[in-house]
Amino acid sequence: MSQTSLWIGFNVFVLLMLVLDLGVFHRKSKAITVKEALIWTCVWVFMAFLFNVFVYYQLGEAKAFEFFTGYLIEKSLSVDNIFVIIMIFSYFNVPPAYQHKVLFWGILGALVMRVCFILAGVELIHKFHWLIYIFGAFLVFTGIRILTQDDSKFNPEKNPVVKFVRRLFRVTPGFEEDKFFVKRDNLLWATPLFVVVVMIEATDLIFAVDSIPAILAVSDDSFIVYTSNVFAILGLRSLYFALAGIEKYFVYLKYGLSAILIFVGVKMCVSDFYKIPVEISLAFIILTLSLAILASMAMQQRKDIEK
Repeated sequence: MSQTSLWIGFNVFVLLMLVLDLGVFHRKSKAITVKEALIWTCVWVFMAFLFNVFVYYQLGEAKAFEFFTGYLIEKSLSVDNIFVIIMIFSYFNVPPAYQHKVLFWGILGALVMRVCFILAGVELIHKFHWLIYIFGAFLVFTGIRILTQDDSKFNPEKNPVVKFVRRLFRVTPGFEEDKFFVKRDNLLWATPLFVVVVMIEATDLIFAVDSIPAILAVSDDSFIVYTSNVFAILGLRSLYFALAGIEKYFVYLKYGLSAILIFVGVKMCVSDFYKIPVEISLAFIILTLSLAILASMAMQQRKDIEK
């Protein structure tokens, strides 16, 4: 199968799934139950595994390892993104019935941004190989920053993106059902729901700056990087509803993410001298994530016993 056919076929699949999602399964705004979210999360993970099998038979074992490793990196980083989204929804008091629609449009925008980032990143590394050292150093810096940053101070109202939106549009004081814009006295007003969408887009842009260089450490094949990103992002909405409310069980996740980013950063920096096999990278990522989640669960269990 040619590269062109692969790109066309995959993008048709993505568009079909997005149309089914919003046009059929979630035509009306409603609150998503944890059970429904878990089912859809399993569906998306299963689809990613099926696609990984397809990659294995079409592109070979090496590409299959690259896809799976990249998918795990993006999935683990997206969990951190989910916790930020939880804080945004909580701060703006977004009703549960409207959250799926916000995430749908936020993720649709994220897909467009990721395509641009991925194609640009792969092309830059192919033309200017020395950029791999800059990307690697940036990932090491980001990993260290995750350990030192303070998560408790979070105020979207002070965010420059939110301030810009409020200068650009008149914003209604409250939600207008699930609408992003309304007309009042022949004037166009944005609603707080639109502000939330823009905030989520800006958040994903920040996360993309970290995640795209990380996956480029695993593969420089634009199709593998793109598809692993897309599968991780498409499952983000259902994963959000599955994890919302149990973030306390992932308190040590940031240490695992920090270790993963530092590892892939070092991998990029030493790639010209020693190529760390993808299998080792995959094993390190799985082990690190497992330890971080198990440690988080153990700490929460101990807290529950002490109460």
